[in-house]
Amino acid sequence: MTGYDTTAQDKEALREVWLEKAKTLSEALPYMRRFAGETVVIKYGGHAMGDATLSGCFARDVVLLKQVGINPVVVHGGGPQIQKMLERLKIQSEFVDGLRVTDRATVDIVEMVLSGSINKEIVSAITQAGGFAIGLSGKDGHLIRATKLRRSKRDPDSNIEKLLDLGFVGEPTKINPHVLNYFQGSDVIPVIAPIGQGEDGETFNINADTAAGAVAAAVGARRLLMLTDVKGVLDRDGVLIEDMTAAEAHTGIADGTISGGMIPKVETCLKAVETGVEAAVILDGRVPHAVLLELFTPHGAGTLIRASAGAR
Repeated sequence: MTGYDTTAQDKEALREVWLEKAKTLSEALPYMRRFAGETVVIKYGGHAMGDATLSGCFARDVVLLKQVGINPVVVHGGGPQIQKMLERLKIQSEFVDGLRVTDRATVDIVEMVLSGSINKEIVSAITQAGGFAIGLSGKDGHLIRATKLRRSKRDPDSNIEKLLDLGFVGEPTKINPHVLNYFQGSDVIPVIAPIGQGEDGETFNINADTAAGAVAAAVGARRLLMLTDVKGVLDRDGVLIEDMTAAEAHTGIADGTISGGMIPKVETCLKAVETGVEAAVILDGRVPHAVLLELFTPHGAGTLIRASAGAR
Protein backbone atom coordinates (compact mmCIF):
# COMPACT_ATOMS: atom_id res chain seq x y z
CA MET A 1 0.00 0.00 0.00
CA THR A 2 1.43 3.42 -0.95
CA GLY A 3 1.13 6.58 1.07
CA TYR A 4 -1.89 7.56 -1.04
CA ASP A 5 -3.76 4.25 -0.95
CA THR A 6 -6.20 3.80 1.91
CA THR A 7 -8.75 1.02 2.04
CA ALA A 8 -12.27 1.53 3.33
CA GLN A 9 -11.32 -0.49 6.42
CA ASP A 10 -8.28 1.72 7.06
CA LYS A 11 -10.41 4.84 6.68
CA GLU A 12 -12.95 3.51 9.17
CA ALA A 13 -10.20 2.71 11.68
CA LEU A 14 -8.75 6.21 11.31
CA ARG A 15 -12.21 7.70 11.70
CA GLU A 16 -12.65 5.86 15.00
CA VAL A 17 -9.33 7.23 16.23
CA TRP A 18 -10.29 10.77 15.25
CA LEU A 19 -13.71 10.44 16.88
CA GLU A 20 -12.07 9.25 20.10
CA LYS A 21 -9.74 12.25 20.06
CA ALA A 22 -12.68 14.59 19.45
CA LYS A 23 -14.54 12.99 22.35
CA THR A 24 -11.54 13.51 24.62
CA LEU A 25 -11.35 17.19 23.68
CA SER A 26 -15.07 17.62 24.26
CA GLU A 27 -14.86 15.99 27.70
CA ALA A 28 -11.97 18.30 28.62
CA LEU A 29 -13.96 21.46 27.84
CA PRO A 30 -15.60 21.88 31.29
CA TYR A 31 -12.19 21.63 32.95
CA MET A 32 -10.67 24.13 30.53
CA ARG A 33 -13.46 26.57 31.37
CA ARG A 34 -12.99 25.88 35.09
CA PHE A 35 -9.33 26.91 35.02
CA ALA A 36 -9.59 29.65 32.37
CA GLY A 37 -8.01 32.85 33.68
CA GLU A 38 -6.50 31.03 36.66
CA THR A 39 -2.82 30.68 37.50
CA VAL A 40 -1.25 27.24 37.77
CA VAL A 41 2.27 26.95 39.21
CA ILE A 42 4.17 23.88 38.04
CA LYS A 43 7.31 22.62 39.75
CA TYR A 44 9.27 20.92 36.99
CA GLY A 45 12.13 18.54 37.72
CA GLY A 46 13.23 14.95 38.14
CA HIS A 47 13.07 12.39 35.34
CA ALA A 48 10.54 14.46 33.39
CA MET A 49 13.17 17.14 32.88
CA GLY A 50 15.97 14.75 31.92
CA ASP A 51 14.09 12.75 29.28
CA ALA A 52 13.88 14.32 25.81
CA THR A 53 10.48 12.80 24.98
CA LEU A 54 8.93 13.78 28.31
CA SER A 55 10.41 17.27 28.19
CA GLY A 56 8.86 17.74 24.75
CA CYS A 57 5.48 16.60 26.07
CA PHE A 58 5.81 18.97 29.01
CA ALA A 59 6.62 21.94 26.78
CA ARG A 60 3.60 21.27 24.54
CA ASP A 61 1.35 20.85 27.59
CA VAL A 62 2.46 24.20 29.00
CA VAL A 63 1.84 25.92 25.66
CA LEU A 64 -1.62 24.32 25.48
CA LEU A 65 -2.48 25.64 28.95
CA LYS A 66 -1.62 29.15 27.80
CA GLN A 67 -3.61 28.73 24.59
CA VAL A 68 -6.80 27.83 26.47
CA GLY A 69 -6.55 30.84 28.78
CA ILE A 70 -4.70 29.40 31.77
CA ASN A 71 -1.65 31.20 33.19
CA PRO A 72 1.12 28.63 33.73
CA VAL A 73 4.17 29.56 35.81
CA VAL A 74 7.05 27.07 35.71
CA VAL A 75 9.55 26.75 38.58
CA HIS A 76 12.31 24.25 37.85
CA GLY A 77 14.95 22.32 39.71
CA GLY A 78 18.19 20.86 38.43
CA GLY A 79 19.96 18.79 41.08
CA PRO A 80 21.38 16.12 38.72
CA GLN A 81 22.67 18.73 36.27
CA ILE A 82 24.31 20.69 39.10
CA GLN A 83 25.96 17.52 40.37
CA LYS A 84 27.36 16.73 36.92
CA MET A 85 28.86 20.18 36.59
CA LEU A 86 30.40 20.05 40.07
CA GLU A 87 31.94 16.66 39.29
CA ARG A 88 33.24 17.99 36.00
CA LEU A 89 34.91 20.87 37.85
CA LYS A 90 36.11 18.47 40.58
CA ILE A 91 34.19 20.28 43.33
CA GLN A 92 33.12 18.00 46.16
CA SER A 93 29.52 18.11 47.41
CA GLU A 94 28.26 17.39 50.89
CA PHE A 95 24.62 16.75 51.74
CA VAL A 96 22.90 17.22 55.10
CA ASP A 97 19.34 15.90 55.43
CA GLY A 98 19.04 15.88 51.63
CA LEU A 99 20.18 19.50 51.24
CA ARG A 100 23.38 20.36 49.39
CA VAL A 101 25.83 22.30 51.54
CA THR A 102 26.53 25.31 49.32
CA ASP A 103 29.70 27.31 49.88
CA ARG A 104 30.58 30.44 47.91
CA ALA A 105 32.27 28.54 45.07
CA THR A 106 29.39 26.07 44.81
CA VAL A 107 26.66 28.70 44.79
CA ASP A 108 28.27 30.35 41.77
CA ILE A 109 28.09 27.03 39.91
CA VAL A 110 24.53 26.42 41.09
CA GLU A 111 23.43 29.81 39.79
CA MET A 112 25.23 29.27 36.49
CA VAL A 113 23.55 25.91 35.90
CA LEU A 114 20.06 26.81 37.14
CA SER A 115 19.72 30.35 35.77
CA GLY A 116 21.83 29.60 32.71
CA SER A 117 21.80 26.28 30.89
CA ILE A 118 18.75 24.60 32.47
CA ASN A 119 16.52 27.67 32.43
CA LYS A 120 17.30 28.43 28.81
CA GLU A 121 16.78 24.80 27.74
CA ILE A 122 13.25 24.92 29.16
CA VAL A 123 12.56 28.31 27.60
CA SER A 124 13.81 27.00 24.25
CA ALA A 125 11.64 23.86 24.47
CA ILE A 126 8.51 25.93 25.17
CA THR A 127 9.37 28.31 22.34
CA GLN A 128 9.88 25.41 19.92
CA ALA A 129 6.48 24.06 20.96
CA GLY A 130 4.88 27.32 19.84
CA GLY A 131 4.88 29.28 23.08
CA PHE A 132 6.55 32.48 24.18
CA ALA A 133 8.59 31.87 27.31
CA ILE A 134 10.92 34.12 29.29
CA GLY A 135 13.49 32.84 31.76
CA LEU A 136 13.81 34.47 35.17
CA SER A 137 15.65 33.87 38.40
CA GLY A 138 14.60 35.07 41.83
CA LYS A 139 17.02 37.97 41.41
CA ASP A 140 15.03 39.46 38.52
CA GLY A 141 12.71 42.23 39.66
CA HIS A 142 13.28 41.25 43.31
CA LEU A 143 11.15 38.22 42.53
CA ILE A 144 12.41 36.03 45.39
CA ARG A 145 13.85 37.55 48.54
CA ALA A 146 15.57 34.96 50.68
CA THR A 147 17.42 34.42 53.91
CA LYS A 148 19.83 31.76 55.07
CA LEU A 149 18.09 28.47 55.86
CA ARG A 150 18.49 27.53 59.50
CA ARG A 151 18.47 23.85 60.37
CA SER A 152 19.39 22.06 63.56
CA LYS A 153 20.09 18.43 64.33
CA ARG A 154 20.04 16.61 67.64
CA ASP A 155 23.27 14.83 68.53
CA PRO A 156 22.33 11.21 69.38
CA ASP A 157 25.09 10.94 72.01
CA SER A 158 24.75 14.23 73.88
CA ASN A 159 21.07 14.88 72.97
CA ILE A 160 22.07 18.49 72.27
CA GLU A 161 20.59 20.43 69.34
CA LYS A 162 23.35 21.60 67.00
CA LEU A 163 22.89 24.35 64.43
CA LEU A 164 23.86 23.17 60.94
CA ASP A 165 25.68 25.50 58.58
CA LEU A 166 24.44 24.80 55.05
CA GLY A 167 26.23 27.78 53.55
CA PHE A 168 24.30 29.68 50.89
CA VAL A 169 21.17 27.53 51.07
CA GLY A 170 18.19 29.80 51.47
CA GLU A 171 14.47 29.90 52.03
CA PRO A 172 12.04 32.44 50.56
CA THR A 173 11.05 35.30 52.82
CA LYS A 174 9.14 37.39 50.28
CA ILE A 175 7.85 36.87 46.75
CA ASN A 176 7.22 39.91 44.56
CA PRO A 177 4.05 38.94 42.65
CA HIS A 178 4.00 42.10 40.52
CA VAL A 179 6.61 40.68 38.16
CA LEU A 180 4.47 37.61 37.46
CA ASN A 181 1.15 39.46 37.48
CA TYR A 182 2.47 41.56 34.61
CA PHE A 183 2.69 38.44 32.45
CA GLN A 184 -0.86 37.22 33.13
CA GLY A 185 -2.44 39.44 30.53
CA SER A 186 0.20 38.62 27.92
CA ASP A 187 1.36 35.62 25.92
CA VAL A 188 4.44 35.21 28.11
CA ILE A 189 5.08 32.01 30.08
CA PRO A 190 7.52 32.71 32.95
CA VAL A 191 10.13 30.04 33.70
CA ILE A 192 11.78 30.58 37.09
CA ALA A 193 15.12 29.31 38.41
CA PRO A 194 15.00 28.95 42.23
CA ILE A 195 17.78 31.41 43.03
CA GLY A 196 17.01 33.99 45.70
CA GLN A 197 18.69 37.19 46.80
CA GLY A 198 19.41 38.22 50.38
CA GLU A 199 19.02 41.65 51.91
CA ASP A 200 22.73 42.33 51.38
CA GLY A 201 22.77 41.01 47.82
CA GLU A 202 23.85 37.46 48.68
CA THR A 203 22.89 34.66 46.30
CA PHE A 204 20.94 31.77 47.81
CA ASN A 205 20.23 28.33 46.40
CA ILE A 206 16.58 27.49 47.18
CA ASN A 207 14.93 24.09 47.01
CA ALA A 208 12.73 24.13 43.89
CA ASP A 209 9.74 22.61 45.69
CA THR A 210 9.92 25.29 48.37
CA ALA A 211 10.28 28.06 45.80
CA ALA A 212 7.31 26.78 43.78
CA GLY A 213 5.12 26.62 46.87
CA ALA A 214 6.03 30.16 47.87
CA VAL A 215 5.39 31.49 44.36
CA ALA A 216 2.02 29.69 44.19
CA ALA A 217 0.90 31.25 47.46
CA ALA A 218 2.09 34.74 46.48
CA VAL A 219 0.25 34.82 43.14
CA GLY A 220 -2.91 33.15 44.48
CA ALA A 221 -2.55 30.14 42.20
CA ARG A 222 -5.56 27.88 41.72
CA ARG A 223 -3.27 24.85 41.60
CA LEU A 224 0.29 23.94 42.56
CA LEU A 225 1.48 20.94 40.55
CA MET A 226 4.62 19.18 41.81
CA LEU A 227 6.12 16.83 39.22
CA THR A 228 8.06 14.02 40.89
CA ASP A 229 9.51 10.61 40.11
CA VAL A 230 6.81 8.71 42.02
CA LYS A 231 3.07 8.22 41.50
CA GLY A 232 2.18 10.45 44.42
CA VAL A 233 1.50 9.71 48.08
CA LEU A 234 1.10 5.98 48.69
CA ASP A 235 -0.68 4.26 51.57
CA ARG A 236 0.90 1.48 53.63
CA ASP A 237 -0.02 -1.06 50.95
CA GLY A 238 1.66 0.95 48.22
CA VAL A 239 -1.63 2.12 46.70
CA LEU A 240 -1.91 5.69 45.43
CA ILE A 241 -3.91 8.03 47.65
CA GLU A 242 -5.75 10.16 45.10
CA ASP A 243 -7.22 12.75 47.45
CA MET A 244 -6.22 13.99 50.91
CA THR A 245 -7.42 16.77 53.17
CA ALA A 246 -4.83 18.83 55.00
CA ALA A 247 -5.81 17.10 58.24
CA GLU A 248 -5.31 13.67 56.66
CA ALA A 249 -1.91 14.72 55.34
CA HIS A 250 -0.82 15.89 58.80
CA THR A 251 -2.01 12.57 60.24
CA GLY A 252 -0.14 10.65 57.53
CA ILE A 253 3.11 12.37 58.48
CA ALA A 254 2.52 11.80 62.20
CA ASP A 255 1.73 8.07 61.88
CA GLY A 256 4.51 7.33 59.39
CA THR A 257 2.34 6.66 56.32
CA ILE A 258 4.10 9.60 54.70
CA SER A 259 7.84 9.25 55.22
CA GLY A 260 11.29 9.99 53.85
CA GLY A 261 11.61 12.40 50.94
CA MET A 262 7.83 12.61 50.56
CA ILE A 263 7.49 14.52 53.85
CA PRO A 264 9.00 17.83 52.63
CA LYS A 265 6.96 17.64 49.41
CA VAL A 266 3.72 17.16 51.34
CA GLU A 267 4.72 19.90 53.79
CA THR A 268 5.26 22.27 50.86
CA CYS A 269 1.79 21.40 49.55
CA LEU A 270 0.27 21.94 53.00
CA LYS A 271 1.91 25.34 53.39
CA ALA A 272 0.65 26.38 49.95
CA VAL A 273 -2.89 25.23 50.70
CA GLU A 274 -2.85 26.89 54.12
CA THR A 275 -1.78 30.20 52.53
CA GLY A 276 -4.46 30.43 49.86
CA VAL A 277 -3.77 27.93 47.07
CA GLU A 278 -6.98 25.98 46.40
CA ALA A 279 -5.21 22.64 46.01
CA ALA A 280 -1.73 21.19 45.51
CA VAL A 281 -0.99 17.99 43.62
CA ILE A 282 1.97 15.62 43.75
CA LEU A 283 2.04 13.77 40.45
CA ASP A 284 4.27 11.48 38.43
CA GLY A 285 6.24 13.48 35.89
CA ARG A 286 7.33 10.25 34.19
CA VAL A 287 3.80 9.89 32.79
CA PRO A 288 3.44 11.67 29.42
CA HIS A 289 1.05 14.63 29.58
CA ALA A 290 0.65 14.24 33.37
CA VAL A 291 -0.22 17.95 33.66
CA LEU A 292 -3.12 17.63 31.20
CA LEU A 293 -4.36 14.44 32.85
CA GLU A 294 -4.43 16.19 36.20
CA LEU A 295 -6.17 19.37 35.11
CA PHE A 296 -8.48 18.18 32.34
CA THR A 297 -9.76 14.77 33.47
CA PRO A 298 -12.06 13.87 36.38
CA HIS A 299 -9.69 11.32 37.96
CA GLY A 300 -6.51 13.41 37.91
CA ALA A 301 -3.03 11.95 37.85
CA GLY A 302 -1.61 12.05 41.37
CA THR A 303 -2.34 12.92 45.00
CA LEU A 304 -4.40 16.08 45.45
CA ILE A 305 -4.14 17.88 48.80
CA ARG A 306 -6.68 20.52 49.81
CA ALA A 307 -7.96 22.17 52.96
CA SER A 308 -11.15 20.10 53.15
CA ALA A 309 -12.92 17.32 51.28
CA GLY A 310 -14.77 18.04 48.04
CA ALA A 311 -15.01 17.24 44.34
CA ARG A 312 -11.68 17.11 42.55
